[in-house]
Amino acid sequence: MNKTKSNSRSPLHGLWALTNRDLKKWYKNPIILLLGIIQPIIWMSLLGKAMNLGDMFTSFSPQLPPTIPQEQIRQVMSELSKQAMTQIFGTADYFSYMAVGMMSFVVMFTAMFSGMSMVFDRRLGFLNKVLSTPVARGSILMAKIFSAVIRALVQATIVLGIAYVLGLSVSTDFTVLNLLGVYAALFLISMGLSSIFILIAIRSTRQETQMAVVNLLNLPLMFASNALFPASLMPEWLQTITKINPVTYATDATRQLILYTIDMHQLAIDFLFLSAFAVIFSTIGIVLSWRYLTK
Repeated sequence: MNKTKSNSRSPLHGLWALTNRDLKKWYKNPIILLLGIIQPIIWMSLLGKAMNLGDMFTSFSPQLPPTIPQEQIRQVMSELSKQAMTQIFGTADYFSYMAVGMMSFVVMFTAMFSGMSMVFDRRLGFLNKVLSTPVARGSILMAKIFSAVIRALVQATIVLGIAYVLGLSVSTDFTVLNLLGVYAALFLISMGLSSIFILIAIRSTRQETQMAVVNLLNLPLMFASNALFPASLMPEWLQTITKINPVTYATDATRQLILYTIDMHQLAIDFLFLSAFAVIFSTIGIVLSWRYLTK
């Protein structure tokens, strides 16, 4: 009796049960998992490989005196290509640059659609049943967030493995600690974004509203970041947006940990931003769930 009363008052009561329920709907339907990773795979295999930017330099033949051997010209152009790519992208391989950005792409889209689960639970009546139990309102919301985070990390892992098979070049300093850092960055960005989109859906009964929000925000979040192109080469007004876009910080952190020599100062800034982003919006979500998560 006392144990039951204690559990019912616990703010974590029912958290794992609700999280596991959402995960079961996902891992028992492999089609959903496949659809979640097929788009970034297409982007990597088609766009990443088709945009072979390095060959733009090596295929260019400047008009030089015929006395200079063509082989020497090709060697010089190849070296210039590597230097230009490294200076612009931080790596001589654009595919590797883009492939790491695709991990943020996967996390972002998984988080965006996390609110749909809340909408369906409300429409099907399951949410009303949960609200009639002693489960804390915050646990209901956090269960949605954690299930979205777990799905995002699993899908990002699959994308990282496929990217490696397709030719992802990792840093010579890459270790298991770097990989754990990658998961930490993706965990934080997923938690923050999931909180935002679940908050949007907290009172919604129409999936059309949620889909409209997703379609409105997916391209700005993706292209107003450094996921596909360096922010330093964007117009100044767009650079201002990238500086407040959490996808920029998650992508920069993962690139440093996978591709580059780590800049500890910049990496600390990335993690501070992502941590603040995740804590602030998940806290706002819990507070608002006490007031607005009703039958």
